[in-house]
Amino acid sequence: MLKNYASSVIVPCTDLARAKAFYGEILGLPLIADHGDGFVFGTGETKLNIYRSDFAGTNRADAVVWAVGDDIKAIAAALRAEGVMLDEYPEGFDKVVEGVHVRGALSVIWFRGPDGNILHITSGHAN
Repeated sequence: MLKNYASSVIVPCTDLARAKAFYGEILGLPLIADHGDGFVFGTGETKLNIYRSDFAGTNRADAVVWAVGDDIKAIAAALRAEGVMLDEYPEGFDKVVEGVHVRGALSVIWFRGPDGNILHITSGHAN
């Protein structure tokens, strides 16, 4: 039914201005549309939709994943330089170095958006 249609990510927030600054300025995503009560950022070939919700941050699982290949360590360093704290979930990984989880050739990081939504970056595939 939906196999031939594009999908995008939708993430709730409690404060639109704070979310716009985080995703636009800290993560560097280009703003595509601002609807007043929500907005859309470009991210690769997909879109990241942000909207206001009282339930933002209640999800305890990953909300978004980006596949960045070998750029993961540089991105982790840039996030730390912006004051973003990287989460650590060491179980199942060979090591965690400065927030970067490593298992064989795979490296991943997790961090939270301004409302606590869990964001994930991987050196592997996003799908």
